[in-house]
Amino acid sequence: MPDGQRIYLDNAATSWPKPEAVYEAVDRYQRELGAPAGRSAYREANEVERMVDATRRQLCETIGAEEPRRIVFTGNATDALNLALHGLLRPGDHVVTSVVEHNSVLRPLRYLEQTREVQVTRVGCDCQGVIDPDEIRAALRPATRLITLIHASNVTGALQPVEHVARIAKQREILLLVDAAQSLGHVPIDVRTLGADLLAAPGHKALLGPLGTGFLYIAPGVEQHLSPVRQGGTGTQSENDMQPDSLPDRYESGNHNVPGIVGLGAGLAFVRQQGIDALRRHELSLTEQLLAGLRDLPGVTIYGPSELAHRVGVVGVTVDGWEPQDLATALDTACRVQVRAGFQCAPLQHRALGTATRGGTVRFSLGAFNTQQHIEAAVQALAELAATPV
Repeated sequence: MPDGQRIYLDNAATSWPKPEAVYEAVDRYQRELGAPAGRSAYREANEVERMVDATRRQLCETIGAEEPRRIVFTGNATDALNLALHGLLRPGDHVVTSVVEHNSVLRPLRYLEQTREVQVTRVGCDCQGVIDPDEIRAALRPATRLITLIHASNVTGALQPVEHVARIAKQREILLLVDAAQSLGHVPIDVRTLGADLLAAPGHKALLGPLGTGFLYIAPGVEQHLSPVRQGGTGTQSENDMQPDSLPDRYESGNHNVPGIVGLGAGLAFVRQQGIDALRRHELSLTEQLLAGLRDLPGVTIYGPSELAHRVGVVGVTVDGWEPQDLATALDTACRVQVRAGFQCAPLQHRALGTATRGGTVRFSLGAFNTQQHIEAAVQALAELAATPV
Protein backbone atom coordinates (compact mmCIF):
# COMPACT_ATOMS: atom_id res chain seq x y z
CA MET A 1 0.00 0.00 0.00
CA PRO A 2 1.24 3.56 -0.63
CA ASP A 3 2.80 5.11 2.49
CA GLY A 4 0.24 6.78 4.72
CA GLN A 5 -2.83 5.41 2.94
CA ARG A 6 -5.69 4.80 5.35
CA ILE A 7 -6.67 1.12 5.67
CA TYR A 8 -10.10 1.17 7.25
CA LEU A 9 -11.05 -2.12 8.91
CA ASP A 10 -13.65 -0.88 11.38
CA ASN A 11 -16.77 -1.49 9.31
CA ALA A 12 -18.58 -3.20 12.18
CA ALA A 13 -18.68 0.23 13.85
CA THR A 14 -19.73 2.04 10.69
CA SER A 15 -18.94 1.47 7.04
CA TRP A 16 -16.47 3.69 5.22
CA PRO A 17 -16.17 4.85 2.56
CA LYS A 18 -19.72 5.19 1.26
CA PRO A 19 -20.73 4.91 -2.39
CA GLU A 20 -20.41 8.22 -4.20
CA ALA A 21 -24.18 8.26 -4.70
CA VAL A 22 -24.65 8.51 -0.92
CA TYR A 23 -22.61 11.70 -0.70
CA GLU A 24 -24.45 13.12 -3.70
CA ALA A 25 -27.90 12.29 -2.30
CA VAL A 26 -27.18 13.91 1.07
CA ASP A 27 -25.61 16.98 -0.54
CA ARG A 28 -28.49 17.45 -2.97
CA TYR A 29 -31.04 17.21 -0.18
CA GLN A 30 -29.20 19.77 1.94
CA ARG A 31 -28.53 22.21 -0.90
CA GLU A 32 -31.61 21.89 -3.11
CA LEU A 33 -34.51 20.31 -1.21
CA GLY A 34 -34.25 21.03 2.50
CA ALA A 35 -37.90 20.24 3.25
CA PRO A 36 -39.30 17.98 5.99
CA ALA A 37 -40.98 14.69 5.16
CA GLY A 38 -44.75 14.39 5.51
CA ARG A 39 -45.32 17.94 6.70
CA SER A 40 -46.07 20.09 3.64
CA ALA A 41 -47.41 19.96 0.08
CA TYR A 42 -45.09 22.17 -1.97
CA ARG A 43 -42.94 20.69 -4.71
CA GLU A 44 -39.75 20.04 -2.74
CA ALA A 45 -41.68 18.60 0.20
CA ASN A 46 -43.50 16.22 -2.11
CA GLU A 47 -40.21 15.08 -3.62
CA VAL A 48 -38.76 14.51 -0.17
CA GLU A 49 -41.81 12.46 0.80
CA ARG A 50 -41.37 10.30 -2.31
CA MET A 51 -37.69 9.75 -1.51
CA VAL A 52 -38.41 8.70 2.07
CA ASP A 53 -41.17 6.37 0.86
CA ALA A 54 -38.81 4.92 -1.75
CA THR A 55 -36.21 4.10 0.92
CA ARG A 56 -38.90 2.47 3.04
CA ARG A 57 -39.98 0.35 0.05
CA GLN A 58 -36.39 -0.67 -0.66
CA LEU A 59 -35.93 -1.82 2.92
CA CYS A 60 -39.20 -3.73 2.76
CA GLU A 61 -38.12 -5.55 -0.39
CA THR A 62 -34.60 -6.20 0.92
CA ILE A 63 -35.81 -8.05 4.02
CA GLY A 64 -38.90 -9.65 2.45
CA ALA A 65 -41.35 -7.76 4.67
CA GLU A 66 -45.09 -7.97 4.03
CA GLU A 67 -45.57 -4.24 3.32
CA PRO A 68 -43.55 -1.02 3.59
CA ARG A 69 -45.57 0.39 6.50
CA ARG A 70 -44.04 -2.35 8.67
CA ILE A 71 -40.68 -0.60 8.39
CA VAL A 72 -40.35 2.03 11.14
CA PHE A 73 -37.49 4.49 10.77
CA THR A 74 -35.35 5.01 13.87
CA GLY A 75 -32.16 6.88 14.71
CA ASN A 76 -30.05 3.71 14.68
CA ALA A 77 -30.27 0.03 15.63
CA THR A 78 -30.00 0.91 19.34
CA ASP A 79 -33.05 3.14 19.00
CA ALA A 80 -34.93 0.33 17.24
CA LEU A 81 -33.99 -2.23 19.90
CA ASN A 82 -35.07 0.15 22.67
CA LEU A 83 -38.41 0.70 20.96
CA ALA A 84 -38.94 -3.06 20.79
CA LEU A 85 -37.86 -3.80 24.37
CA HIS A 86 -39.40 -0.84 26.16
CA GLY A 87 -42.52 -0.93 24.01
CA LEU A 88 -43.18 -4.63 24.47
CA LEU A 89 -42.16 -5.71 27.96
CA ARG A 90 -44.42 -5.38 31.01
CA PRO A 91 -43.88 -6.06 34.74
CA GLY A 92 -43.60 -9.79 35.37
CA ASP A 93 -42.61 -10.65 31.79
CA HIS A 94 -39.70 -13.04 31.25
CA VAL A 95 -37.11 -12.61 28.49
CA VAL A 96 -34.56 -15.11 27.22
CA THR A 97 -31.41 -13.70 25.64
CA SER A 98 -27.72 -14.62 25.47
CA VAL A 99 -24.28 -13.57 26.63
CA VAL A 100 -23.43 -12.84 23.00
CA GLU A 101 -25.57 -9.69 22.88
CA HIS A 102 -24.48 -6.09 22.38
CA ASN A 103 -25.07 -3.52 25.12
CA SER A 104 -27.92 -2.18 22.98
CA VAL A 105 -29.83 -5.20 24.28
CA LEU A 106 -28.02 -5.91 27.54
CA ARG A 107 -28.42 -2.42 28.99
CA PRO A 108 -32.14 -1.93 28.23
CA LEU A 109 -32.84 -5.36 29.69
CA ARG A 110 -30.81 -4.59 32.81
CA TYR A 111 -32.74 -1.32 33.17
CA LEU A 112 -36.07 -3.11 32.78
CA GLU A 113 -35.02 -5.68 35.38
CA GLN A 114 -34.35 -2.86 37.82
CA THR A 115 -37.32 -0.60 37.06
CA ARG A 116 -40.11 -2.76 35.65
CA GLU A 117 -39.55 -6.13 37.35
CA VAL A 118 -38.87 -7.84 34.03
CA GLN A 119 -37.08 -11.16 34.49
CA VAL A 120 -34.18 -12.04 32.20
CA THR A 121 -32.33 -15.29 31.52
CA ARG A 122 -29.03 -15.06 29.64
CA VAL A 123 -27.86 -18.33 28.06
CA GLY A 124 -24.21 -19.04 27.41
CA CYS A 125 -22.22 -19.79 24.27
CA ASP A 126 -19.53 -22.24 23.20
CA CYS A 127 -15.85 -21.47 22.70
CA GLN A 128 -16.57 -20.12 19.22
CA GLY A 129 -19.21 -17.72 20.49
CA VAL A 130 -22.26 -19.67 19.26
CA ILE A 131 -25.36 -20.31 21.37
CA ASP A 132 -27.17 -23.64 21.63
CA PRO A 133 -30.90 -23.47 20.73
CA ASP A 134 -31.59 -26.26 23.24
CA GLU A 135 -30.38 -23.94 26.00
CA ILE A 136 -32.88 -21.35 24.79
CA ARG A 137 -35.61 -23.98 24.92
CA ALA A 138 -34.62 -25.04 28.43
CA ALA A 139 -34.69 -21.45 29.66
CA LEU A 140 -38.31 -20.80 28.64
CA ARG A 141 -40.95 -20.28 31.33
CA PRO A 142 -44.72 -19.81 31.32
CA ALA A 143 -44.11 -16.04 31.66
CA THR A 144 -41.64 -15.86 28.75
CA ARG A 145 -42.85 -13.11 26.45
CA LEU A 146 -39.79 -12.55 24.28
CA ILE A 147 -36.60 -14.14 22.98
CA THR A 148 -34.06 -11.60 21.76
CA LEU A 149 -30.96 -12.72 19.90
CA ILE A 150 -28.19 -11.13 17.88
CA HIS A 151 -27.91 -12.55 14.36
CA ALA A 152 -24.15 -12.10 13.96
CA SER A 153 -21.72 -11.31 16.76
CA ASN A 154 -19.90 -8.00 16.61
CA VAL A 155 -17.03 -9.62 18.56
CA THR A 156 -16.44 -12.96 16.83
CA GLY A 157 -18.47 -12.67 13.62
CA ALA A 158 -20.36 -15.84 14.57
CA LEU A 159 -23.74 -16.30 12.91
CA GLN A 160 -26.26 -17.53 15.45
CA PRO A 161 -28.86 -20.29 14.74
CA VAL A 162 -31.73 -17.81 14.59
CA GLU A 163 -33.96 -19.94 12.34
CA HIS A 164 -33.79 -22.83 14.82
CA VAL A 165 -34.58 -20.50 17.72
CA ALA A 166 -37.47 -19.04 15.72
CA ARG A 167 -39.05 -22.48 15.39
CA ILE A 168 -38.82 -22.92 19.15
CA ALA A 169 -40.40 -19.50 19.67
CA LYS A 170 -43.26 -20.24 17.29
CA GLN A 171 -44.00 -23.56 19.01
CA ARG A 172 -44.39 -21.74 22.31
CA GLU A 173 -46.09 -18.63 20.85
CA ILE A 174 -43.26 -16.40 22.05
CA LEU A 175 -42.12 -13.33 20.13
CA LEU A 176 -38.62 -13.22 18.62
CA LEU A 177 -36.59 -10.00 18.33
CA VAL A 178 -33.52 -10.21 16.07
CA ASP A 179 -30.62 -7.76 16.24
CA ALA A 180 -29.37 -7.65 12.65
CA ALA A 181 -26.80 -4.89 13.16
CA GLN A 182 -23.93 -7.06 11.90
CA SER A 183 -25.82 -9.23 9.43
CA LEU A 184 -28.15 -7.13 7.26
CA GLY A 185 -26.29 -6.30 4.08
CA HIS A 186 -23.66 -8.94 4.84
CA VAL A 187 -25.95 -11.95 4.45
CA PRO A 188 -29.32 -12.27 2.67
CA ILE A 189 -32.24 -11.89 5.09
CA ASP A 190 -35.90 -12.69 4.59
CA VAL A 191 -37.74 -11.93 7.82
CA ARG A 192 -40.43 -14.53 7.17
CA THR A 193 -37.91 -17.28 6.45
CA LEU A 194 -35.80 -16.14 9.38
CA GLY A 195 -38.85 -16.20 11.64
CA ALA A 196 -38.38 -12.73 13.11
CA ASP A 197 -41.36 -10.99 14.69
CA LEU A 198 -39.23 -7.89 15.17
CA LEU A 199 -35.95 -7.10 13.44
CA ALA A 200 -33.72 -4.13 14.26
CA ALA A 201 -30.92 -2.90 12.03
CA PRO A 202 -28.82 0.20 11.36
CA GLY A 203 -28.59 1.95 8.04
CA HIS A 204 -24.98 3.07 8.44
CA LYS A 205 -23.18 -0.26 8.45
CA ALA A 206 -23.44 -2.81 5.63
CA LEU A 207 -26.34 -0.90 4.01
CA LEU A 208 -23.78 1.90 3.46
CA GLY A 209 -26.00 4.79 4.55
CA PRO A 210 -25.03 7.70 6.82
CA LEU A 211 -24.85 7.56 10.59
CA GLY A 212 -28.08 8.33 12.43
CA THR A 213 -30.21 5.89 10.43
CA GLY A 214 -31.89 2.63 11.35
CA PHE A 215 -35.21 0.83 11.39
CA LEU A 216 -37.41 -1.67 13.17
CA TYR A 217 -39.43 -4.26 11.26
CA ILE A 218 -42.75 -5.16 12.94
CA ALA A 219 -44.48 -8.35 11.81
CA PRO A 220 -48.27 -8.39 11.30
CA GLY A 221 -50.13 -8.38 14.60
CA VAL A 222 -47.12 -7.47 16.74
CA GLU A 223 -48.14 -3.80 16.74
CA GLN A 224 -51.10 -4.79 18.91
CA HIS A 225 -48.62 -5.57 21.70
CA LEU A 226 -45.97 -2.90 21.01
CA SER A 227 -46.56 0.45 22.65
CA PRO A 228 -44.88 3.58 21.23
CA VAL A 229 -42.24 5.02 23.52
CA ARG A 230 -42.45 8.54 22.08
CA GLN A 231 -45.47 10.66 21.16
CA GLY A 232 -45.71 13.80 19.06
CA GLY A 233 -46.23 15.24 15.63
CA THR A 234 -46.35 12.85 12.71
CA GLY A 235 -47.77 15.10 10.01
CA THR A 236 -50.91 12.95 9.97
CA GLN A 237 -54.18 13.38 11.88
CA SER A 238 -52.84 16.73 13.10
CA GLU A 239 -56.32 17.82 14.22
CA ASN A 240 -56.22 15.12 16.91
CA ASP A 241 -54.08 15.20 20.09
CA MET A 242 -54.08 11.40 20.30
CA GLN A 243 -51.17 9.41 18.88
CA PRO A 244 -52.18 7.77 15.55
CA ASP A 245 -52.70 4.00 15.58
CA SER A 246 -51.69 3.55 11.93
CA LEU A 247 -48.28 2.26 10.86
CA PRO A 248 -45.64 3.57 10.70
CA ASP A 249 -46.91 6.85 12.22
CA ARG A 250 -47.65 5.20 15.57
CA TYR A 251 -43.89 4.91 16.16
CA GLU A 252 -42.43 7.78 14.11
CA SER A 253 -43.10 10.98 16.05
CA GLY A 254 -41.00 14.02 15.20
CA ASN A 255 -39.17 14.99 12.04
CA HIS A 256 -37.30 12.27 10.21
CA ASN A 257 -33.57 12.43 9.64
CA VAL A 258 -34.23 13.10 5.97
CA PRO A 259 -30.59 13.67 4.92
CA GLY A 260 -29.74 10.31 6.47
CA ILE A 261 -32.73 8.50 4.98
CA VAL A 262 -32.13 9.72 1.43
CA GLY A 263 -28.46 8.79 1.85
CA LEU A 264 -29.55 5.38 3.10
CA GLY A 265 -31.73 5.02 0.03
CA ALA A 266 -28.69 5.62 -2.18
CA GLY A 267 -26.54 3.21 -0.17
CA LEU A 268 -29.22 0.55 -0.27
CA ALA A 269 -29.61 0.98 -4.03
CA PHE A 270 -25.87 0.35 -4.40
CA VAL A 271 -26.06 -2.78 -2.22
CA ARG A 272 -29.03 -4.13 -4.16
CA GLN A 273 -27.35 -3.39 -7.49
CA GLN A 274 -24.17 -5.19 -6.45
CA GLY A 275 -26.21 -8.02 -4.90
CA ILE A 276 -25.91 -9.13 -1.28
CA ASP A 277 -24.83 -12.61 -2.41
CA ALA A 278 -21.97 -11.10 -4.42
CA LEU A 279 -20.97 -8.80 -1.56
CA ARG A 280 -20.94 -11.77 0.80
CA ARG A 281 -18.67 -13.74 -1.55
CA HIS A 282 -16.30 -10.77 -1.67
CA GLU A 283 -16.34 -10.41 2.11
CA LEU A 284 -15.78 -14.11 2.77
CA SER A 285 -12.89 -14.21 0.31
CA LEU A 286 -11.18 -11.40 2.22
CA THR A 287 -12.06 -13.01 5.55
CA GLU A 288 -10.45 -16.26 4.41
CA GLN A 289 -7.34 -14.33 3.38
CA LEU A 290 -7.23 -12.54 6.74
CA LEU A 291 -7.70 -15.72 8.77
CA ALA A 292 -5.05 -17.56 6.78
CA GLY A 293 -2.57 -14.76 7.35
CA LEU A 294 -3.31 -14.48 11.06
CA ARG A 295 -3.03 -18.24 11.67
CA ASP A 296 0.62 -18.14 10.62
CA LEU A 297 1.55 -15.50 13.20
CA PRO A 298 3.03 -16.69 16.51
CA GLY A 299 1.33 -15.39 19.64
CA VAL A 300 -1.93 -14.52 17.85
CA THR A 301 -5.19 -16.07 19.06
CA ILE A 302 -8.23 -15.89 16.79
CA TYR A 303 -11.79 -16.00 18.14
CA GLY A 304 -14.94 -17.16 16.37
CA PRO A 305 -16.02 -19.95 14.03
CA SER A 306 -13.40 -21.64 11.88
CA GLU A 307 -15.90 -22.32 9.08
CA LEU A 308 -16.51 -19.33 6.82
CA ALA A 309 -20.15 -20.23 6.23
CA HIS A 310 -20.82 -19.72 9.94
CA ARG A 311 -19.45 -16.18 10.20
CA VAL A 312 -19.43 -12.67 8.78
CA GLY A 313 -16.32 -10.59 8.14
CA VAL A 314 -15.63 -9.76 11.79
CA VAL A 315 -12.42 -11.22 13.21
CA GLY A 316 -11.30 -10.70 16.81
CA VAL A 317 -7.76 -11.47 17.98
CA THR A 318 -5.46 -11.14 20.94
CA VAL A 319 -1.68 -10.91 20.64
CA ASP A 320 0.72 -12.07 23.33
CA GLY A 321 2.61 -9.19 24.88
CA TRP A 322 0.14 -6.52 23.76
CA GLU A 323 -2.79 -4.82 25.41
CA PRO A 324 -5.58 -4.53 22.80
CA GLN A 325 -5.82 -0.74 23.01
CA ASP A 326 -2.05 -0.33 22.69
CA LEU A 327 -1.97 -2.65 19.71
CA ALA A 328 -4.79 -0.83 17.93
CA THR A 329 -3.06 2.50 18.50
CA ALA A 330 0.21 1.12 17.18
CA LEU A 331 -1.48 -0.31 14.08
CA ASP A 332 -2.85 3.12 13.21
CA THR A 333 0.20 5.13 14.21
CA ALA A 334 2.76 2.97 12.47
CA CYS A 335 0.79 1.54 9.55
CA ARG A 336 -2.52 3.46 9.25
CA VAL A 337 -4.44 0.21 9.82
CA GLN A 338 -7.62 1.20 11.65
CA VAL A 339 -9.40 -1.34 13.86
CA ARG A 340 -11.47 -1.44 17.06
CA ALA A 341 -10.00 -2.56 20.37
CA GLY A 342 -11.53 -3.39 23.75
CA PHE A 343 -14.90 -4.87 24.66
CA GLN A 344 -16.85 -3.72 21.57
CA CYS A 345 -19.89 -3.00 23.82
CA ALA A 346 -20.30 -6.74 24.46
CA PRO A 347 -18.95 -7.40 27.99
CA LEU A 348 -20.69 -10.73 28.58
CA GLN A 349 -19.32 -12.12 25.32
CA HIS A 350 -15.77 -11.30 26.41
CA ARG A 351 -16.30 -12.89 29.80
CA ALA A 352 -17.54 -16.04 28.07
CA LEU A 353 -14.52 -16.11 25.74
CA GLY A 354 -12.04 -15.42 28.54
CA THR A 355 -10.85 -12.19 26.93
CA ALA A 356 -12.27 -9.80 29.55
CA THR A 357 -9.17 -10.10 31.75
CA ARG A 358 -7.01 -9.25 28.73
CA GLY A 359 -8.89 -6.02 28.04
CA GLY A 360 -10.95 -7.50 25.24
CA THR A 361 -9.73 -8.08 21.70
CA VAL A 362 -8.57 -6.28 18.60
CA ARG A 363 -11.31 -6.47 15.99
CA PHE A 364 -10.81 -6.40 12.23
CA SER A 365 -14.12 -5.88 10.41
CA LEU A 366 -14.40 -5.92 6.63
CA GLY A 367 -16.63 -4.00 4.26
CA ALA A 368 -17.67 -3.69 0.65
CA PHE A 369 -14.75 -1.48 -0.33
CA ASN A 370 -11.91 -3.45 1.26
CA THR A 371 -9.43 -5.17 -1.05
CA GLN A 372 -6.89 -7.98 -0.98
CA GLN A 373 -4.19 -5.32 -0.73
CA HIS A 374 -5.80 -3.97 2.44
CA ILE A 375 -5.78 -7.40 4.03
CA GLU A 376 -2.20 -8.11 2.97
CA ALA A 377 -1.08 -4.80 4.51
CA ALA A 378 -3.00 -5.43 7.73
CA VAL A 379 -1.52 -8.90 8.21
CA GLN A 380 1.98 -7.59 7.51
CA ALA A 381 1.49 -4.75 10.00
CA LEU A 382 0.24 -7.11 12.70
CA ALA A 383 3.10 -9.51 12.05
CA GLU A 384 5.67 -6.76 12.55
CA LEU A 385 4.08 -5.59 15.79
CA ALA A 386 3.53 -9.10 17.14
CA ALA A 387 7.23 -9.78 16.73
CA THR A 388 8.11 -6.78 18.92
CA PRO A 389 5.76 -6.88 21.97
CA VAL A 390 5.82 -3.89 24.31
